[in-house]
Amino acid sequence: MLNLRLAHRAFLRGLAAGLLLAAVPVRPAEPPAAAPAATAARKPITIAEIIPRADSDQRQAERVASEFAAQDPAERLQPSLDAIAASVDDKLRAFPPGDLVRLPVRRLESLERHWRFDARRFDRWQGEMRDATQPLLDDAADIARRRMDWEATRAAVGLDGLPAALATRVDAMIARLQQVERGLSQPLERVIALRQQANALDARIVAGRRQVADAIQDIDRRLLRLDAPPLWRAYQPGAGGTDAAASLAEGLEIETRFLRDYALADGIRLARALELLLLPLVLFLAARGRRALEPVDVELSAARALARPVSLWLLLVVTAVLAFEPDAPLMAQQLAMLLAAIPVLRLLPPASQRELGPWPYVASGLFLLNRLGFLVMSSTLLYRVYVLGLAVLALVLMLWLLLRLQHAMNAGKAGTMARGLRVGGLASVGLLVASIASNVAGNLSLAEMLVDGVVDSGYLALMAHVGVAVCVVLLQLLMNRSRWSRRRLLRPDAPPLERLLVRVVKVAALAGWAAYAMNSFRVFRPAYGAASELLSYELTLGEISLSLGRVCVFFLAVFLSVGAARLVRLLLRDEMLPRLEVPQGVGSSVASLAYYAMLLLGFVLALSAAGFRVSQLALVFGALGVGIGFGLQALVNNFVSGLVLMVERPLRVGDVVEMGGITGEVRTIGLRATVLRTFDGADVVVPNGSLLSGNLTNWTLVDRRRRVEVNVGLEYGCEPARAIELLLATAGATPGIAAQPAPQVLFQGLGANSLDFVVRAWCEDFDASATTRSALVTRIHDAVTAAGLRFPFPQRDLNLRSVSPEAEAVLRPQPPR
Repeated sequence: MLNLRLAHRAFLRGLAAGLLLAAVPVRPAEPPAAAPAATAARKPITIAEIIPRADSDQRQAERVASEFAAQDPAERLQPSLDAIAASVDDKLRAFPPGDLVRLPVRRLESLERHWRFDARRFDRWQGEMRDATQPLLDDAADIARRRMDWEATRAAVGLDGLPAALATRVDAMIARLQQVERGLSQPLERVIALRQQANALDARIVAGRRQVADAIQDIDRRLLRLDAPPLWRAYQPGAGGTDAAASLAEGLEIETRFLRDYALADGIRLARALELLLLPLVLFLAARGRRALEPVDVELSAARALARPVSLWLLLVVTAVLAFEPDAPLMAQQLAMLLAAIPVLRLLPPASQRELGPWPYVASGLFLLNRLGFLVMSSTLLYRVYVLGLAVLALVLMLWLLLRLQHAMNAGKAGTMARGLRVGGLASVGLLVASIASNVAGNLSLAEMLVDGVVDSGYLALMAHVGVAVCVVLLQLLMNRSRWSRRRLLRPDAPPLERLLVRVVKVAALAGWAAYAMNSFRVFRPAYGAASELLSYELTLGEISLSLGRVCVFFLAVFLSVGAARLVRLLLRDEMLPRLEVPQGVGSSVASLAYYAMLLLGFVLALSAAGFRVSQLALVFGALGVGIGFGLQALVNNFVSGLVLMVERPLRVGDVVEMGGITGEVRTIGLRATVLRTFDGADVVVPNGSLLSGNLTNWTLVDRRRRVEVNVGLEYGCEPARAIELLLATAGATPGIAAQPAPQVLFQGLGANSLDFVVRAWCEDFDASATTRSALVTRIHDAVTAAGLRFPFPQRDLNLRSVSPEAEAVLRPQPPR
C-alpha cells in the first residue's frame, strides 16, 4: 500500500513537471557563430526535445573533438611567430639604442625598412591567428552554451522527474560536453600563451621602430653641427678595429637575412615570377618589331632598344623595383641600380649620347665608387678619408665636364640639354666644395649627406632619362607603327593619347627623381612632415569640416574621374560598340550615357574620398534644390530633354535635321545641347529642350533616301504620252536615281503657256541629292532638246485700237482749279 502511494506521488510529481516543462517555450539550437560565450541563466529543454536535441548536440561535440584533435592552430602558427621574433631580437641585439646614432644613415634607413617589413609580417600573422583561432573560440562557446542548457534541464526537472532513459541521456550529454570542453582547454591554453608572446613581440617591434626613427632624426639634427674632431686630429691609435669589423659583419648578415626573407614573401615571389615572364615577351616583341618595321621607319633609339632586348628587360625590371617596391631592402635596391648601369649605357639614345658625352660614364662610375664605401665602414677614419677622396674626385670630374660643356657651347655644338647640365654641374660643384669643407672641419654627417646626394641624384637622373626615352620609344612603336601592330587601339585618338601617356611618364619620372633626391639630401622627411601637417589641418564650419588634403584629394579624384570617363567613352564608341553591330545611333547614346554615369560616380567617390558625408551635404543639396526651382529650370529642362533624346533617339549623330529654319547635320548630342553643322559650315548649338518642344524634321531618321522633284513645261502641240515616256526614260538612266521606288512622271495640267509635267525620283544618298537633282535637270534638258521638243517662253497678246476725240477728252486729266 505504501509502495503504491509513493509511486502515485512520484507519478503526479512527474506529470506536473512534464506539464511545466511543456509550457516553457524552448529556442531551437543556434549555430556556433550566433551562440553567446556565456549566459547567466539558460532555459531548460522540453521533454519532447530531449532526444532530437541530444542527437544534434552529440554530433556537434564529436565534430569539435575530431577537428581540434587532428590540428592545433597554435602549433601551426608558432614557427612563423618564432621567425619574426628571431629577426626582431637579432636587430635589437646587433643595434642597441646607444649604437644607432653612430651608424651611417643608409644603414639606418635599411633598418627602418627591415622594421617595417617585420611589422607587416606580424600584421599578416595576426590576421592568420584570428582566422585560425576564431573557430576554436566559437566552438568552445557553443559547447559551453549547450552544456549549460543540459545542466539547466537537469536542475529544473530533476532526475526523479524524468523517465530513466531520458535521465541517463541527459547525464551522458553533460558528461560528453564536459569531456569535449576539457579537450578544448589545452589548445585554448596554447592559444592564450601564443597571444601573450605576440603581445610582447608587438611591443618590441614598436620600440625598435621608434628607436630607429629617433636615430634618423638625431642624424638630421647633427647635419648643422660638428659631430667629429677635425680631420688633422681624427687619427687615434687603436681606434676602430675588430669590434667595428664584427659589427659590420653582423650588420651585413642581418641585411642578407632581410633580403632572403623579403624574397620569400608571397607577393614578392609573384612579382619576380612576372618579371621572369616579361623576358620572353620582350624578346618576342623585339624580334617581331625588327622584322615588321622597315628601315626607313626605324629611329636610332628604337633600333637600339629593339636590338638589345635583354638590356631593355633588365632596365624595365629595375624600374619596376624602384617604382613599385619602395619598402624593398636597401641592399636589393642598390644592387638593382648597380645592375642597371650597363643597360642604361647600352640603351642611351644616340642623340643624348652625343650631347651628354662622358657625363653618363662619370655618373655611373661615381655611383659605383660611392656604393663600395661600405667596405671601409669598419674604420671611422678610413671611411672618412674615403668620403673625402670621393668628394675630391667628383669635384675634379665635374669641373672637367663643365669646361668641356663650355667649349661645346661656345662652338655651337651644345644641344637643348646643355643649359640643364650646366646648372646641375654648377650646383654639384658648390655642394661638393661644402662637403669637403665639412669633412675637414669635423661635420662628417653633412659631408656624407652632400656626397651621397650629389652622386645618387645624378645617377638616378641618368636612369630616369634613359627610362623615359625607352618608354617613349615603346609607346610610339605600339601606337604609331601600323606595320608593326596590325591593329592600333583608338586609331583616331592615338596621337593625343600618345601625348598624354608620354606626359604622364615624364611627370612620374620627374616626381620619382625629385623624391629620391630630396631623400638623399635629407629634406624629404621634414618636408613630408610639414606637408602632412599642412594638409591635415582642418577648418570646421558647423557640421562641415574641410582640410587642404581633402580638397586636393577631391580635385585629384575629379581629374581621374574625368580621364576615366573619357577613356570609357572612347573605348565604347570607337572600339567595343562598333564590333557589336548595334543599330545606328545606339553606340553614341550608350557611350554618352556611360560617360555621364562615370562622371556622376566619380563625383560621388570624390566627395566620399574628401571625407564628406551625406548629412554634411544636406545644406548644399538644399541650396541646389532652391536654385533649380528658381533659376535653373531651363538647365534642368535641357538636361532631362538630353536624357530623353538619348533614350528615345528621335535623332542620332549624323542625321540631317531641320528646325526653325535651320538645316544641318547632327554632330554631337550632349546632356544640355545638341550641335548641328549647317551646310554652310557653321556650328549651331541648339538646346535640347527646344528640340523636344518644337517641330523637328529629321530627313534621315529611317534611311538616307530623299525624293527630288523637277517641274518641266513643254510647248503646246507635243504629245503628253510621248513626253511622259521620254521623261521616265531620262530619269531612269540618270546616275544616283534609285530603281525602287521607280521614278514617276505626272501630267499636272494645262498651263497658261505650257503643258506642265512633274518628274519625281528617289536618291539613294541624302548627301548627294542636290548633285543628283542637278544631273537629272541637265539630262532632261538634253533629252527634250534632242527629241525636237521645245520649252515655251511666257507670251502676252496685245490688242491696239483707236480712241475717239470725245473719249480722249474724257480720259485726259483736268487741271486743278
